[in-house]
Amino acid sequence: MNLSRRRLLGGAAAGVGTIGLHAAGLSSGIAWANPRFTGDPFRLGVASGDPHPDGVVLWTRLAPDPLAVDGLGGLPDQPVDVEWEIAHDEGFSQVAQRGTVPAVPELGHSVHVEVMGLDPGRAYFYRFRSGGEISPVGRARTAPEPTMADGGLAFAFASCQCWYDGFYTAYRHMAAEDLDFVVHLGDYLYEGGVGPTGGVRGLELDESFQRETYTLAEYRNRHALTRLDADLQAAHQAFPWILTWDDHEVENNWAADIAQIDSDGFPDADPVAFRVRKAAAFQAYYEHLPLRLPQKPEGSAARMYRRLAFGRVLDLHVLDSRSHRDDQVCGDGTKAGCDAERSDPARTMLGAEQEAWLLDGAARSGATWNVLANQTLVAQVDQDPDPEILSSGLDMWDGYTAARDRLLAGLYERGASNPVVLTGDIHRSVVADLKLDFDDEESPVVATEFAGTSISSGRDGAAMDQVGYNWMTTGVNPHLKWHNAQRGYTVLTLDTGELRAEYRVLSQVTTAGAPVETAAAFVVEPGRPGARSA
Repeated sequence: MNLSRRRLLGGAAAGVGTIGLHAAGLSSGIAWANPRFTGDPFRLGVASGDPHPDGVVLWTRLAPDPLAVDGLGGLPDQPVDVEWEIAHDEGFSQVAQRGTVPAVPELGHSVHVEVMGLDPGRAYFYRFRSGGEISPVGRARTAPEPTMADGGLAFAFASCQCWYDGFYTAYRHMAAEDLDFVVHLGDYLYEGGVGPTGGVRGLELDESFQRETYTLAEYRNRHALTRLDADLQAAHQAFPWILTWDDHEVENNWAADIAQIDSDGFPDADPVAFRVRKAAAFQAYYEHLPLRLPQKPEGSAARMYRRLAFGRVLDLHVLDSRSHRDDQVCGDGTKAGCDAERSDPARTMLGAEQEAWLLDGAARSGATWNVLANQTLVAQVDQDPDPEILSSGLDMWDGYTAARDRLLAGLYERGASNPVVLTGDIHRSVVADLKLDFDDEESPVVATEFAGTSISSGRDGAAMDQVGYNWMTTGVNPHLKWHNAQRGYTVLTLDTGELRAEYRVLSQVTTAGAPVETAAAFVVEPGRPGARSA
């Protein structure tokens, strides 16, 4: 997708029907006239996101020194003008729209351009220029027109890309797929120290990278370190992405305004102090990803849940199961007991507003498939091989059983069309039938869950490990259909007649360049919830 640098074509009017998201953080400073950068300002690449039938958001961040310790990316405290254009062809001989927006220091010199007025279901090419430097070229595709009932879609979903645990070879393979978009389910970065040699990456970094992230500068630099990866950049350039966060974008297992631990002298146990940390993490997340204006945080609050429509084939319900949940019970590990606490009907995973939004929207949907982009495993999983002991993962929906009952019963009773849940977080792949009552073999299947493994988190995996053995061989989880603990991603192809999930896996991630293979494929048919092997 990288093209040789070209001079932008002149003469076209600035694109009308566009929204520069910079307006939400507009600087009052004087723009840097005739900027001359000390290095390539587009080292973090380009990206597009949240495709609509008439447009898409385009992103880049100017950062000639992306790992500068102060988090400013090597730029002065001034706005910098950035030109953008989007074209019908890769050679930019047919420019659809162009314009200029300021990259402001208040947003880390990032730009988020919401382009409107494009044709539905069409591929476009885009690029940026500033100070005489031209960015790589990205490819974006708009969503199909709302009435589209024929034809299919293809997309991949991924999660958990710990930079220091492994290489992002999976993204290089993903970039070669024929996809309409990518869904990322969270853990885009990890907040912990990267180690003196960057884990498996073998790079020397400033000592500020050796400690856990707390400040805006530190979160910016951790995102920048992640975004410097060429394979990740290739996947962003190839397709628009739809993203939501999980826990490690802020801190492991956080819940609303409640931190997991008080560490390194930072008073995270104080909700006020933790909100300051969240605000820094949320801002850096927004600055580095192709998100629209409604997802721009206001301090420690952000509206990440949203719904995207892809004709009459798919309604994608993007969830945020961190910002509105109750704190985990009995700590937040995997434990037996705690049944009364985790089944408390007052407890919530999504919060009352998001829960109602999801169920109402799924009930009204006219699409064949209602797909939930979800973070933690919905299916009940007894994690202890002793059939007399029920051991539950309390950070997952198993720690919020009444909320899970409301979710599954709500989808079932409201007649939501063909619900399918996509899940990340667990660093392993699992296919599950979601039932009204997991302990009753005769209970109806409500939905299908496809949990995907990590891109790199957990380092090299295996087709089967001890956790998988415990889950799959005890006989207490009959609704689990398949398991694999290798690294990779999942590709879904769907139309009005079938949804197919193919699990791509790699043999290793601690060494770059591993080949990819399809470990398994499953099919769901409309009106028949539950997966069958393809």
